[in-house]
Amino acid sequence: MPGGLIGTAVTAHVPRMGIEERAPEFQRGLIAGSKAMGEAIRGLKPDLLVLMSAHWVSTFNWYVTGQNPHKGVCIADEAPDLISGEPYSRPGDSGFAAALVAAMKAQNIPASVNDSPHYTWDYATWVPLHYLDPAEKLPVVTMPSVLTSDLDECKRVGRIVNAVAQHQGKRIVFVASCALSHKVVRGPENWPTPERIELDKKVIELLKRGDIANLESWLPEYSRLAVAEMGGRVLAAMTGALASMAGGKPLSGIHFGSYAQSSGSGNANVLVT
Repeated sequence: MPGGLIGTAVTAHVPRMGIEERAPEFQRGLIAGSKAMGEAIRGLKPDLLVLMSAHWVSTFNWYVTGQNPHKGVCIADEAPDLISGEPYSRPGDSGFAAALVAAMKAQNIPASVNDSPHYTWDYATWVPLHYLDPAEKLPVVTMPSVLTSDLDECKRVGRIVNAVAQHQGKRIVFVASCALSHKVVRGPENWPTPERIELDKKVIELLKRGDIANLESWLPEYSRLAVAEMGGRVLAAMTGALASMAGGKPLSGIHFGSYAQSSGSGNANVLVT
């Protein structure tokens, strides 16, 4: 089969959903959605997942994890009472990581392989993978959100992921691990404002329709009005991946589970193929 992106997803990662038996009732729909979306992703039979996390934060450079296997213990540094130490062990793909870094450098995007044996995952990496692929069989490489990147650079990175996948002949699903609106407040039960909920619903509908052109052009305004997580950087990489994946072909998306709140943020699981 030819390589390239075969799916692109946005996924929830709120820390209270990490340990299912302790999750609040209002986030159970997110967990159900994550599990169902994972079944759909695994059904595509990808060779690799490429996950961009809103909680691995880099100031200047793009990094791609080259460890194989990924092995460690995830602690939510901002909420160690919620995720206090969850072990993981999952295959990586050092060859793809090196190729992705080389392709970014070729486009003058500062990048490097993270192959530290001491590196451990942030919770926005561990939580979604815990539900999307609980057997820990699918290989994964991960990337951070880069503070000095702008939305256009993030979109370029999303496109580069597809180009490298095509060159290597690998079938890949890109996973954007981030909230939608993200004006956070204390109190996990709090919803976004009604205005931001409507903005989030529009994003979900555009993804379901596969209307990537309108999503891409609207993203800067949406990111500002909705206070998108990480300034919209993770969503921008997702739109770049989607635009490249489409290649003129029609896309459509499925919203799995519920749209739910977490401390004023809006969260959803949507897969576009």
